[in-house]
Amino acid sequence: MHDPRVDQLARQLVQYSTQVKKGDLVWLDCYDVPNCVPLALIRAVVAAKARPVVRLHDTRVTREMMIHADDSQYEIIGGSDLDLMKKMDCYIAVRGSHNITENSDVPADKMKMVMARLRPLQNERVNNTRWCVLRWPTAAMAQQAGMSTEAFEDFYFKVCLLDYAALIPAMNSLKKLMDKTREVHITGPGTDLKFSLKGLKAIACGGRHNIPDGECFSAPVRDSVEGVICYNAPTIYQGIAFDSVRLEFSKGKIVNAAANNTEAINKIFDSDEGARYIGEFAIGFNREIREPMRDILFDEKIAGSFHFTPGQAYEGVADNGNRSQVHWDLVCIQRPEYGGGEIRFDGKVIRKDGKFTLPELKPLN
Repeated sequence: MHDPRVDQLARQLVQYSTQVKKGDLVWLDCYDVPNCVPLALIRAVVAAKARPVVRLHDTRVTREMMIHADDSQYEIIGGSDLDLMKKMDCYIAVRGSHNITENSDVPADKMKMVMARLRPLQNERVNNTRWCVLRWPTAAMAQQAGMSTEAFEDFYFKVCLLDYAALIPAMNSLKKLMDKTREVHITGPGTDLKFSLKGLKAIACGGRHNIPDGECFSAPVRDSVEGVICYNAPTIYQGIAFDSVRLEFSKGKIVNAAANNTEAINKIFDSDEGARYIGEFAIGFNREIREPMRDILFDEKIAGSFHFTPGQAYEGVADNGNRSQVHWDLVCIQRPEYGGGEIRFDGKVIRKDGKFTLPELKPLN
């Protein structure tokens, strides 16, 4: 039986998230998802009198390609996809991999090369299309979340079909506050971190680029980060699971990095110079997402969380100039059950133990 929520989600992605217009070219990138997903998206795009361009992917095939990749091969692949992306007005990606560690055994040098060759494609997509990306629910995701498959499906559609437009006024208030903030001070268990936001603008995210959504992001002045941070949300990057990540900063640079796999984390941060600097600071506030599940599109929106991201800044938006093939959204949750914590803007507490304290921001709690 067809689930009508699939059609509802497709319409939201087309009409609200990417605001598809008559005549638009829309790239639909679908990874390991059932046929009902691209079918619903195609129909929603056509109903908007736009033109769909569909790519279907299999994660195991992609892994095999990367294992045997060479630079000239991915120069052609990346260049071809970049030429296509330059013709697009909109981009929607739905990813449903059944194994989040599928790429864990791809050799590090191959992964580094592939990511470097595909980075211009991502930059073009981010900067020059109306885009949105999301995951598709699977039994593996339900297991990550500690839920039954049916319960996770209900949770998935609940968070993805949230009335994001209703959050926009309070999100805009947070954006304006971040825009005028000079210094941020974050404290919590194992964390005492200071950095500047001077001269950098924030972006409020209410279902336009990611689903699920619910964050406001900026970037620190590149060389301003000082102190230490302990992330308490488990994470996965390049197919490798990491826990208990701890980073120390001096003059903006990660000078010490430790985790359950310290050797692997330092290999990632040694990918290039920019990998040891921060490209994004964001505050998450999706009230429906409470617990981490090693899926960054969900985890970075957790209620009462923030993420502090080593690597690439978003070019052209909240851009501190940091460039890297790495962009790793590492999450810290500050609700009381995770040890609490404070975020101060220019000395004033704006969120304590995961709850916003200012009246204009309380609708985000």
